Amino acid sequence: MISRYTRPEMGRIWSDENKFSKWLEVEIATAEVEAEAGLIPARAARAIRRKGRFEVERIREIERQVKHDVIAFTTNVSAHIGPEGRYLHYGLTSNDVVDTAQALLVREASNLIRAGLERLGRILKKRALEFKHTPMVGRTHGIQAEPITFGLKLANWFSENRLNLARLAFAAEEMRVGKLSGAVGSYAHLSPILERKICARLGLRPVPIATQVISRDRHAFYVSTLAVIAASLEKIALEIRGLQRTEVHEAEEYFSPEQKGSSAMPHKRNPVTAEQICGLARVVRANAQAALENVALWHERDISHSSVERVILPDSTILLDYLLHKTAQLIESLVVYPERMEENLGLLKGLVFSGQLLLDLADKGAPREEAYRWVQRNAMQVWKTREDFRALVEKDPDIRRTLAPREIARAFSLRRQLRHVDSIFRQVFGKQLLRD
Repeated sequence: MISRYTRPEMGRIWSDENKFSKWLEVEIATAEVEAEAGLIPARAARAIRRKGRFEVERIREIERQVKHDVIAFTTNVSAHIGPEGRYLHYGLTSNDVVDTAQALLVREASNLIRAGLERLGRILKKRALEFKHTPMVGRTHGIQAEPITFGLKLANWFSENRLNLARLAFAAEEMRVGKLSGAVGSYAHLSPILERKICARLGLRPVPIATQVISRDRHAFYVSTLAVIAASLEKIALEIRGLQRTEVHEAEEYFSPEQKGSSAMPHKRNPVTAEQICGLARVVRANAQAALENVALWHERDISHSSVERVILPDSTILLDYLLHKTAQLIESLVVYPERMEENLGLLKGLVFSGQLLLDLADKGAPREEAYRWVQRNAMQVWKTREDFRALVEKDPDIRRTLAPREIARAFSLRRQLRHVDSIFRQVFGKQLLRD
């Protein structure tokens, strides 16, 4: 199922070929540092670098016999090295290689996810500026509230996306650690100094302390961060689904000329991409739960986390890469209907200005509870009769006694409601970003 959603770059990262390549990188770096320290002959390190190679199918064949993937890997690589192969994996345990190499894989995957977030941010910014002053109604509880602009909605998503970039950077940095401290983390065969040197060659930091494995709280935090990002993408997609509803129809997914929406109803144009984003985000969130379950292991290590990570790390990063790609496409090609937004803004005959009217009455000295009652009785009349709210207000004796006609008109000013849009955009994008 996942292979259908794999873009080539992210799929390559989690291939067996790339995984074993990273294992070999760790083995080579270890051998070279050990040779410099005099633990193994220099000729052995040179042979491991020059002759070290593997065949994925041969590793699988050996693993079927020995039931151990790292032993199958070292057996295959050693056969190519020759007599010096006895120094391969010298002083290491399996998870010294697996955990350290996994950090290299996560680093590659995180770079692609970061690129996806950056692309989405550029698209959100462009469209936010495009619809900066396009008025629409804001909704709370699914009910019309007060006016906003569509640009503000997009700017909100941009701001959240930027925060997700920072979250990812922090979580990815937490995962950029290696360990080569042996079977129980006591450095029985190597030393902290050698571990630092090996990690430095790989562009990693040594974890301060480990058991046989790096503690899985880092992994849980990383996968949870991916889940948070996926939830943000679902938030965007869910909103577009709501805006595409026939009764609202303020925006909709691009529908190509050849596309078909329903096998039974030729008129249908369904938000299939947005629905797919919402659905797949649930899978990433579920994987976060599995990552949290991996934190608690028996003593200095058991193997219960390993099988889980073989699923959740590739699946979560592949899915999130796909979701970022699809969300960017969704926003970039989104069809927006400003006229429909304006129509819906007037649907409640001016009720969206009731809050401003209440404040203006209070400012003129009316007790708030009385003013609320005056405004609400006219508002409830609109719900019943669909009369114009402003026309009712202008005839209300209590309100007319408190506000002059021009003051009532000012309470219904859309420009007044949206006067801070430019300030909000400066807060979100900054002066320099707005010029870019």
